Amino acid sequence: MAGGDAGLDITARLNHDDLREGWAELGRTPRVIASVKMGAKTDLGRVRENNEDKFDFYEPEDPAVLATKGCFYGIADGMGGHNAGQIACELALKTIIQSYYAGPSPDAEACLRRAIDEANALIFDTAQMIPDRHGMGTTLTAAIVRDDQVLIAQVGDSRAYLIREGRITQITQDHSWVAEQVRLGAMSLEEAQSSPFRNIITRSIGTAATVEADLTMHPLRVGDILVLCSDGLSGHVDPGEIQRMVQEHSPSVAAARLVEQANERGGRDNITTMVLSVRALTPYAADAGLAEPAADSHSGKQEKRGWGLRR
Repeated sequence: MAGGDAGLDITARLNHDDLREGWAELGRTPRVIASVKMGAKTDLGRVRENNEDKFDFYEPEDPAVLATKGCFYGIADGMGGHNAGQIACELALKTIIQSYYAGPSPDAEACLRRAIDEANALIFDTAQMIPDRHGMGTTLTAAIVRDDQVLIAQVGDSRAYLIREGRITQITQDHSWVAEQVRLGAMSLEEAQSSPFRNIITRSIGTAATVEADLTMHPLRVGDILVLCSDGLSGHVDPGEIQRMVQEHSPSVAAARLVEQANERGGRDNITTMVLSVRALTPYAADAGLAEPAADSHSGKQEKRGWGLRR
């Protein structure tokens, strides 16, 4: 690193041995295994010189970890000059994953909130130490799939959508100045979309000594699709278009085509999209160590699924 960064190691390392430590003797097993098909894409866009967006995920296979912590999926949209946003989103996602899985507590909400607080403190302290990093921060939209529920964490103006039975719903609340004006009735949605202040966010990880994340729990059903995206996508592609794309294509293809669509409309910002399709919710058979056989709703065939497998 250049300048004031010399000699400073500010890259969070995800130690998988630490994550597994102590889980074996817990003996917990999940009620349900969620079979999730995931696709994700991040892109520079057409205007920016570097990509300050990032996505990351962690899918444990051990039944005790799945039962207690589930699978983590998240995106982050960094901010700050001199590549600071790139560092902030990298630190945030790695630190949150490391901290969230580090302890055996079954209280997922408390563990996730603590992990976000740790990431916030690390980024904030780093920004104070290095002059070029002052003001760096990041948004966070994360989904933890555990049993037949999803825990959503939100800081900033990236978004999570839920597509269910032909309808799309934004299940996060934007932490931005224009979104607050819309909620207060002082600005219409159309005015907010064209406002020169639409990029001003009111909450982010790392820009202040403390941060408050919104945590919400939602039940999952077979056929549900979750879309996590940065404002580089939502600023160009409306919810109805997102819904049609993810319903017509596989998660990987949908993520890529949504990014392409945002670029075709100007690509004013970095663009990141993650698509999570819930293909099955299968009761866990503890004696067999596998999910019980479940009927495939498309073919009528029976199949068994092991840990961490997507179909």
